Amino acid sequence: MSFDRLGLSPDLLRAVAAQGYAEPTPVQAEAIPIVLAGRDLLAGAQTGTGKTAAFVLPMLQRLATTSARGPAFPPGAAPARGPVTPARGAGNGRGPIRTLILTPTRELCLQVEESVRTYSSQRPVRSVPIYGGVGFDPQARALRSGPAVVVATPGRLLDHVTQRTIDLSTVEILVLDEADRMLDMGFIRDIRKILALLPAERQNLLFSATFSNEIRQLADGLLRDPAFVQVTPKNTTADLVRQVVHPVDRERKRELLSHLIRTGRIDQALVFTRTKHGANRLSQQLERDGISSAAIHGNKSQSQRVRALSDLKNGRVAILVATDVAARGLDIDALPHVVNYELPTVPEDYIHRIGRTGRAGIDGDAVSLVCIDEAPLLLGIERLLGRGIPAQTISGFEPDRSIRAEPIKFRSGMVGHQAAGGQRSMGGSRPMNGSRSAGRGAAAPARGGSPTRGGATPGHRGAHVQAQRNVPSATGIGSRRVALPGERLARNGR
Repeated sequence: MSFDRLGLSPDLLRAVAAQGYAEPTPVQAEAIPIVLAGRDLLAGAQTGTGKTAAFVLPMLQRLATTSARGPAFPPGAAPARGPVTPARGAGNGRGPIRTLILTPTRELCLQVEESVRTYSSQRPVRSVPIYGGVGFDPQARALRSGPAVVVATPGRLLDHVTQRTIDLSTVEILVLDEADRMLDMGFIRDIRKILALLPAERQNLLFSATFSNEIRQLADGLLRDPAFVQVTPKNTTADLVRQVVHPVDRERKRELLSHLIRTGRIDQALVFTRTKHGANRLSQQLERDGISSAAIHGNKSQSQRVRALSDLKNGRVAILVATDVAARGLDIDALPHVVNYELPTVPEDYIHRIGRTGRAGIDGDAVSLVCIDEAPLLLGIERLLGRGIPAQTISGFEPDRSIRAEPIKFRSGMVGHQAAGGQRSMGGSRPMNGSRSAGRGAAAPARGGSPTRGGATPGHRGAHVQAQRNVPSATGIGSRRVALPGERLARNGR
């Protein structure tokens, strides 16, 4: 199927062609006609599936072919001389805000807004990104220019609402991009405050890679008779991502990573750690090993984060070490490798992390360096995937079987292990296989609900994937006993 069969205008088709795209991805092919028809949409789409264009393209067409409604400028802004006329209904000049796109991170906010500008190149639409970590006044001035499209993170958007520098009463299309991530980051209250400021009559589009109880509740209260699109099974990873586990002792991870880079098995890579301090430390250690690297996490300023990402894209650094703030929203063309230097404590985050590679039809590799402490975390990930991840021991880095597992430290004074069922058990001094925890503990904002394991996704009752609670593990970790990586490999003949 080609883009010209989706009902897009010639202007948008030219903009798509200018980016070198000839055929839509599955989520684009299914979602674009639905959005063009004005229906609410619930889309289960992972990163790297082309979901941004799936809502930006039809959104731009709807803005161009329908008339604006409501006030022409935000409160406190002086009206332009003469009548305000939205050019071609697309928000040129000092028109009202017609589309609001909410994103979880600054990086994703900037990238989505860039996509709006890219795809509206043939028929420009004024758009503004709103996010924290930068000056407030320049954003307020940009809002007074009358953008048709605002892309925002929830917290900074509410700051503008409080200061009366933005008027949301004219929004016609609301997009929640990576809604699961926003809820993971604790934005549910902010989102509900924002929803209360929007007109009741609007089109709603919700995109989420995974579905938790909170996501289902949010969708049930937000969407009206939604169409449902899910182009890949829930909680699965991209087919183009090759995954491998390298068992290694906890104290030799950095040495193994440097070895893999020096021997050419890993070149350009996004490397994930669990903590900000760990990201800084690993980046400094790699530099001492003669490997160019940079770190990116929540304590970095926006300019530092943009510079680090640019350095990776332009080849000035080979390794970008990141916390999960970078697991979603970073768009790096043809990134060949993602490395889990430390496994995430929430299994779904593994999917989001490795989704940075294997994008846009180009395959990639996801490498996980796993020590004995992380065996329960690996089990949780494998159960979520419904299959085991192949393991390969690197010669010279065979794990020492005499080393005993230790609790994983999340924050000062807090310890815990990943439970076998994929949830975190906090406060224990030993692995507690099979234990269940009601919350996520201190390591991350509360989810408010466990990932959907067998319930139907909202708007599509019965279109779900039943979790496999007793999935055989390729790594051989049993439900009662956590085997050492070395034992696991020997038993499986690897």
